Amino acid sequence: METSFGQYVISDDKQRIDVQIVIDFLATSYWASKRTPEKIRQSIENSLCYGVYDGEKMIGFARIITDGVTMYYLCDVFVLEAYRQQGISKELVRVITESSEFAGMTGMLGTKDAHGLYEQYGFERDQERFMRRTPRN
Repeated sequence: METSFGQYVISDDKQRIDVQIVIDFLATSYWASKRTPEKIRQSIENSLCYGVYDGEKMIGFARIITDGVTMYYLCDVFVLEAYRQQGISKELVRVITESSEFAGMTGMLGTKDAHGLYEQYGFERDQERFMRRTPRN
């Protein structure tokens, strides 16, 4: 899948992912700063991934974990700082949530500060129901 958005392209072609950009960004994130580069590489290999490109440069990313039938987990969503405030993250989330691939599935995600973005695409806060277990190492 590839779609244009202004001068940008959103693609699910994993071969285009600039893994080093993902590693560098996640190292500064609140949610993944403790992941090793090897774990990040493996997570990309084992997930569906979307990149946003300005020409050949990757400027945004999202990763989806799914069983392909009942649910998907949207994670590691980011747009590089120099490209923010242009609606790129909105378009990336729209493309994913409106994909026929995920139609009929329950979507989940975790966020500390972007609830408003995801609520625009049908996600609802559910603090009563979900639990998490963090890794021991």
